[in-house]
Amino acid sequence: MLKRLGAEFLGTALMVFLGCLSIKLEMSNLLISSTFGIAVFIAILVLRNTSGAHINPAVSIAFYRSNHLEKNALLPYIFAQLLGALAGALIVGQHGFTNFKVDLGVGIIIEVMITFLLMMGIYFIISKTDDTRIVALWVGFVVALLAFFFGPYTGASMNPARTFGPNLISGEISVIPIYWITTIIGAVLASQCYKILEKSKLNSNIDRV
Repeated sequence: MLKRLGAEFLGTALMVFLGCLSIKLEMSNLLISSTFGIAVFIAILVLRNTSGAHINPAVSIAFYRSNHLEKNALLPYIFAQLLGALAGALIVGQHGFTNFKVDLGVGIIIEVMITFLLMMGIYFIISKTDDTRIVALWVGFVVALLAFFFGPYTGASMNPARTFGPNLISGEISVIPIYWITTIIGAVLASQCYKILEKSKLNSNIDRV
């Protein structure tokens, strides 16, 4: 378990560090979103065989609900991810925090929607292949794509840990609960859709027998 938790810590720290560093360097939206995507790609490529490389509490919660993560690992995973996000943010400093640049209601809808899309994208690829290289490339691409289109509006968090670390360091703590709630709702909705689709697929296979 310690090896798995270490992997979640390192992967989340890497993602937050590289992503927030690109913001600190005042890169363009395209480069910032690409950096986050590349960071996720690297984390999954290197760490997936150790811990699954969730690097995201919302993903871990969704995976727990869909029986991809055991119950006794859920809270330790989340704790490791939060510590990793905090470590990555501490290295970069007060840069890269997320906030809403649109009305709160619109921002809430965006974060729920993009986290749902991210999680559905993850479920899609792991149902098609177990090749870590393909999974890493796909998930990194989805993160980059969603960050590019929605980053200018909400920061495109999609990840409670990604907001927790930088926002805590920067003192922008009032929105942390909102990002937590919205991203978890999006991921849970995706896990529910996945379970319904899997049940439908199972019933369809039974009917054909």
